Amino acid sequence: MAADEIRGTTHGTAPVPLSVLDLVTVGAGRTASDALRTSVELSRLAESRGFHRYWVAEHHSMPGVASSSPAVILAHLAAHTTRIRLGSGGVMLPNHAPLVIAEQFGTLEAMAPGRVDLGLGRAPGTDGATAAALRRSDRLNESADDFPQQLAELTRFLDDDFPDGHPYRRVHAVPGPVQATSPGGVQSPHRPPIWLLGSSGFSARLAGTLGLPFAFAHHFSAQNTIPALDLYRQSFRPSEVLDEPYALIGVAALAADDEKEARRQVLAAALSMIRLRSGRPGLVPTPEEAEAYPFSPVERDFVDSWNANVVHGTPDEVRAGLDDLHKRTGADELMITGNAHGGDVRLRSYELIADAYGLPTPA
Repeated sequence: MAADEIRGTTHGTAPVPLSVLDLVTVGAGRTASDALRTSVELSRLAESRGFHRYWVAEHHSMPGVASSSPAVILAHLAAHTTRIRLGSGGVMLPNHAPLVIAEQFGTLEAMAPGRVDLGLGRAPGTDGATAAALRRSDRLNESADDFPQQLAELTRFLDDDFPDGHPYRRVHAVPGPVQATSPGGVQSPHRPPIWLLGSSGFSARLAGTLGLPFAFAHHFSAQNTIPALDLYRQSFRPSEVLDEPYALIGVAALAADDEKEARRQVLAAALSMIRLRSGRPGLVPTPEEAEAYPFSPVERDFVDSWNANVVHGTPDEVRAGLDDLHKRTGADELMITGNAHGGDVRLRSYELIADAYGLPTPA
């Protein structure tokens, strides 16, 4: 697999390639259809402004996050873009049979040859009861512990290389390499590169050991970012995929035309997170609702702590914050997630960030 299917190109004055993580957020008074229309607009904007890749993340049972089916959304985005890399950030592998994921992403690769990423996580992407419903099993910890074995099985399905005597030797993921071995068969030279995602050290070490690219969820696990990246780099062994480590970090960032508006928007996103973490997930509230909300002292402390890790403000402030984060972490790529109530606010934020870094403008 060519390294340029992983490594991006830096544009403008950005310190590293910039990418997009889309949670397909649904605001109060909006529908999932509205959110998905925003995703199409945002993917087009990202492509036209030189962002390297566009990922969507698997979540379940969360009214304010309409990304329960990454492969379906990515197929839709593939029909509306031509160049930008599309991928999962990520698919929660323990929720699925590896063969199903190999088939889904083989299909996506056939739709958008050479621009599909397969990012994998070992968490459920939801609460325990929902995870049990997805997996038809209560053995959630066991599923997570089985992740390396599931990953190995998925990789063999993608490469169609189970050894002789294996029970799956004659089972093939289609679309996939088996088509090239059929009479008259021609197969794409591309195979979706696998990324491992994590918010702690487990996947960091595994990605390093296997020589795979690694994506860390700084946007919700900031205290673990540097230890995990250090562990990944220390554990790294060159592979056919990479000759040296490549790590991106997910970053929560929101730019607005003035600092006050940015603060209003991230306050609403923080209130949404409070409700999620207290077992009351809902739609993303409006800034007006957040401003009127009677935060308790404990909730106010959470807001302050949460928003300390959200890079927000004017375009210049956001650029400075992203530059500083890059210097502190040495990340090879910054993947920006901008959560807000309104799609127009999210689109404007990415436009302002692109302008702040002098990214390419549409012809």
